[in-house]
Amino acid sequence: MPEVLPPAKVLVTGASGFIGAWVAKTLLERGFTVIGTVRSDPRGEYLKTLFQQYENRFSYVIVPDVGKNGAFDEAVVGVDAVAHVASPVSMSAGDPQEIIGPAVNGTMSILGGVKRHGTSVRRVVITSSRASIMNEKPQAGWPTFDETDWNDVSPREVELKGKDAEGLHKYRASKVLAERAAWDFVEKNKASINFDLVTVLPSFVFGPIIHEVNSLAPLNFSMQLFHDYTAHHEPPTPAGKLTGPPMDMVDVRDTALIHALALEKPEAGSERFIASAAGYTPQSLLDAAHALGRRDDVPRGNPGTGNVQPTALGGKAERVLGIKYRPVQETVLDTLNSLREKGW
Repeated sequence: MPEVLPPAKVLVTGASGFIGAWVAKTLLERGFTVIGTVRSDPRGEYLKTLFQQYENRFSYVIVPDVGKNGAFDEAVVGVDAVAHVASPVSMSAGDPQEIIGPAVNGTMSILGGVKRHGTSVRRVVITSSRASIMNEKPQAGWPTFDETDWNDVSPREVELKGKDAEGLHKYRASKVLAERAAWDFVEKNKASINFDLVTVLPSFVFGPIIHEVNSLAPLNFSMQLFHDYTAHHEPPTPAGKLTGPPMDMVDVRDTALIHALALEKPEAGSERFIASAAGYTPQSLLDAAHALGRRDDVPRGNPGTGNVQPTALGGKAERVLGIKYRPVQETVLDTLNSLREKGW
């Protein structure tokens, strides 16, 4: 399929969320016209004010329930591409279907809507997750994962244990099952659709907050973790929790840019892209925060003891899309400053 270039019109689902707002902003900065889906008028009006500098190239539509069949049927009419960012994130669901159902149904709703009514859509980019590739790979030390990997562990855990499965497995299962459903849909309907598919798999996403959020509670899971890592605790966080196991991180601005480049690059079609800049541990984030001088608002932990080996390899996005990830220190400082500006 051909690339989608400005001033093409892009539908961004979940535009009022942490990642979705940055995807919308990045597309607007690059000259696209953006329609964002939100759940209420106040959220849409907030975004219109946020993006007022882009003249009339941003508008919004209300989609109260993204998992409802036909939810996007009207929204996809007349657009050239879709960035489907909206998806539930929860580690506390009791019944696994509380999170799996909305994730899969939302994906099927947008793809079905495009098939039925989005005749001008040439490419759909779906936000998946690092959770889709994490499996029990037999490797020495900490395993590494790339776009050829799939998480078959979490769906199996959920199938076997149901409500008793760990919350993390329920969340991971929702992401991998939704992504697999998307690829299966495209394969089964390839003779009757006019668009191709790209999936973006971010690791833990940190960075400045631009969407409307008034407390820590509704903040996305990654940012809540970051806040927990970098806040003072009594008693202090145990050393073992600070130094492992290694995880992966990416800046929200780089994540958004990968979504945009996935639309613009013809060679991105039918590909998966991990969005991950570096490995991290909580201790390595503390070290980065203090790298330019002491910060009394951030604990020091045990400097220099963090293992920062990456596990999710984000090099394909560099090679194919040309993304250049921000330095870890820049992401850490910008995230800290954004949280502190909000009083958190």
